[in-house]
Amino acid sequence: MTYAFTIEVPIDPATYAHIQGGLGTEKPPGLVVHLVQRTTSGLRYTDVWESEADWKRFADERLHPVVDRVVSAALGFRPPEPSVQRLDVVDVWIGACASHEG
Repeated sequence: MTYAFTIEVPIDPATYAHIQGGLGTEKPPGLVVHLVQRTTSGLRYTDVWESEADWKRFADERLHPVVDRVVSAALGFRPPEPSVQRLDVVDVWIGACASHEG
């Protein structure tokens, strides 16, 4: 079952770029789309995954080790985990692959 959510994080695009660099270029199994947008307080991620299990595996094995290291170095402490707002997705269309933009 599709799993989709948004998360608001208090980081800037430079910190996000460090996280992306630490994750490498291999796309995680089960990821459908990952969208990042600026907000007045940082960034908002909107993710769609093939399943919640795919997301949790990626978060536990790849994302959290990198985020812990990068965010702790940038802020001087590890902030609490941001709240997740689950989305009730009916359909997802994916067009041409977009490149990373700064």
